[in-house]
Amino acid sequence: MYWDIIFLIAVILIVICCFRRFSSFVYVVGIIDIFFRLITYFAQNIGAPEITALVKRIGFPASIPAVINKYTDGLLATVLMWCFFGIMVVFEFYVIRTFWRKKK
Repeated sequence: MYWDIIFLIAVILIVICCFRRFSSFVYVVGIIDIFFRLITYFAQNIGAPEITALVKRIGFPASIPAVINKYTDGLLATVLMWCFFGIMVVFEFYVIRTFWRKKK
């Protein structure tokens, strides 16, 4: 159904309303994407067909780009994918910056 897009939009709106900082938004997008990818990897590589069937039945998307491509196409999908790419570049910047600050 549409639970994946509803969940994604709800979490992002809650973060925007509660934290009101761009960095919080970027971290949440990164965390959600990593979570989706971990669930997909786990389901495909655990070797237990019950877990794979459960993940498929629930309908976890493989990643945020999978959600974007599922519900949009054409120019809108291209624009959203480039926005996602930009957010992930900023996420990478924040992670590297945090790593270097912790190292000192």
